[in-house]
Amino acid sequence: MPIEYLKKADLTSESGAGDVRELVQGILDDIEQGGDEAALKYAAKFDKYEGNIVLTKEEIEAACDKVPQKLKEDIQFAHANVKRFAEAQMSTLSDVECEIVPGLLAGQKSIPVNAAGCYVPGGRYSHIASAIMTVTTAKVAGCDNIVVCSPPRPEIGIAPAIIYAAHIAGADEILALGGVQGVAAMAFGLFGQPEANILVGPGNQFVAEAKRILFGRVGIDMFAGPTDSLVLADSTADPLIAAVDLVGQAEHGYNSPVWLVTDDRAVAEKVMELVPGLIADLPPVNSENAFKAWRDYAEVILCDTREEMAATSDSYAPEHLTVQAEDLDWWQDRLSCYGSLFLGEETTVAFGDKASGTNHVLPTSGAANYTGGLSVHKYMKIVTWQRATRDGCKPIAEATARISRLEGMEGHARSADIRLKKYFPNEEFDLSANG
Repeated sequence: MPIEYLKKADLTSESGAGDVRELVQGILDDIEQGGDEAALKYAAKFDKYEGNIVLTKEEIEAACDKVPQKLKEDIQFAHANVKRFAEAQMSTLSDVECEIVPGLLAGQKSIPVNAAGCYVPGGRYSHIASAIMTVTTAKVAGCDNIVVCSPPRPEIGIAPAIIYAAHIAGADEILALGGVQGVAAMAFGLFGQPEANILVGPGNQFVAEAKRILFGRVGIDMFAGPTDSLVLADSTADPLIAAVDLVGQAEHGYNSPVWLVTDDRAVAEKVMELVPGLIADLPPVNSENAFKAWRDYAEVILCDTREEMAATSDSYAPEHLTVQAEDLDWWQDRLSCYGSLFLGEETTVAFGDKASGTNHVLPTSGAANYTGGLSVHKYMKIVTWQRATRDGCKPIAEATARISRLEGMEGHARSADIRLKKYFPNEEFDLSANG
């Protein structure tokens, strides 16, 4: 039988987003033309902040001193885990060299980008973990310049814990700028910073749109929408744990989709029974977000088989995918479209979001169909090179000349011709298109 929706979403993550492109484009144009002064104008307007933009060493030290010791230890723990995993990823990159034909060597080399701009949200929630995730991976990748921008709070500045996390992770500079003006400052190299080669990190729809507009001029980690999560649960799943995990991800925002896919009706119905009470028990701001996300965007899907469950999950390509089911090896081998996978109830998305080591900057809105999340690889340029002896270039030049003429690209053909004439003056070559 076809899959059954026990709860169907009224909206999608794109519903009601509005067209912010014109607004964001206008701000970017204004800041590019007006430089530091224009960025300061928008900081005063949107951040309600007129303090120092580029944090001094003394300001960073003062902020770090305000962070409780236990929180420092937790941040250090999370940083160590993210760093360890990033270093393991880095070890998978190796330079390559091979002989294509006798006398022609070609190779591949991994080179980190020079300047990384890391955006760390600090509005409704202080995203301490985002500072760890973005800066640590850039540092391990070998970026020479790492700049962090994070929204300051009126009359206060950036949350001390964000400053501490960015500092120990290896940020070279920390700027008290949020929103489009923060993204622009990193992209355009304002306040004495180098122009960023890549912009990374989560943010609201204005931050996401600014990155989208700037893509091509700079690299970005990915096009990001509202965070989303899917739980796969069979009859062995604990409905309370599944419900808590869904609610925990729904608190991200009013338009953050969460989905439950199961082959057990009793599990589905129990989860649906538990969720409203769990939402009501959250603090007011969190509860409001989770309530709207569950009401408008959540879905509960009943399938016949685990294969149908897996196929449904792959069709959603969720940012976060949790499996609470038997035979975890089967699921790990079968599933193919997700940002990050959490196998078994002993793991949870919250672990990956905060401290377990894998990165929490992940593809949303189905982008997991074609890309993965932030990693050291995102900061690397995979470039190629070649080198040849004169004998090695001979067959390549002959083929290049004939293919080029067949394509009508005579200038290309002559670049091959001249080498053959110089290196092999006593030989005859048929370099016509029909040679």
